[in-house]
Amino acid sequence: MSDASDDSSQDTFISHLVELRTRLVRAVAAVLGVFVVLFIFPGPSAIYDVLAQPMLASLPQGTRMIATGVITPFMVPIKVTLLAAFVLALPVVLYQAWAFVAPGLYRHEQRLALPLILSSTLLFLLGMAFCYFVVFHTVFSFIANFAPQSITPAPDIEAYVGFVLTMFIAFGVTFEVPIAVVLLVKTGVVTVRKLREIRGYVIVGAFVVAAIVTPPDALSQILLAAPLCLLYEVGVLVAASLERKKAQLADAEGDLPSRATDDPADS
Repeated sequence: MSDASDDSSQDTFISHLVELRTRLVRAVAAVLGVFVVLFIFPGPSAIYDVLAQPMLASLPQGTRMIATGVITPFMVPIKVTLLAAFVLALPVVLYQAWAFVAPGLYRHEQRLALPLILSSTLLFLLGMAFCYFVVFHTVFSFIANFAPQSITPAPDIEAYVGFVLTMFIAFGVTFEVPIAVVLLVKTGVVTVRKLREIRGYVIVGAFVVAAIVTPPDALSQILLAAPLCLLYEVGVLVAASLERKKAQLADAEGDLPSRATDDPADS
């Protein structure tokens, strides 16, 4: 009996591994497919030029960024194109992750998972867009105006891409704060009342995280910490609204039996 049980569990484990491999292959294929399309049109150079535009706009007239490595002018645009392919294929990647874990979820959890994937993808992209259009323009202009006139800035493209990736990830994750807050409340880990009580600690933590992640200037730290605090409040408001709806639904369901017993037709 035990041998049959062991064989069954082993078959189940192997089937899970096969399913995981299938989902990973599909996710990687989606990223590579988008990468091939972007490589053909508009091409890695054009994509890198778009990414470099905020920095180029803040440099003095006629100044360009430099490449100190031998193969850096080739590898950096390729890395940027691969990043763009991953971002564009992110919905497919997240769907494959959801499809892998969905069979082990309850029905109500499955209904919750798909909206979470869509909303988290949208918020991550919004965080990257906020970083590109607002933060980069503000921070690079501030640094360029602050630099002494005797210095001609010529940033290395590899260092620039590393900085950009770090900032994209930081702001993308920051914009996921409402999702994290709602999940904490929905799973019963913490209550809305507790979240409101620790608001002061969250504000301090936001500025600490901003000081670690962003460049050592007050402007970029504020540009990260302020949205983090604001999005935390948004998450608390959404979680409170969901709690009120849940309480109202529970009250409505609790009133149904009492109304049925008071019905004159039953007497």
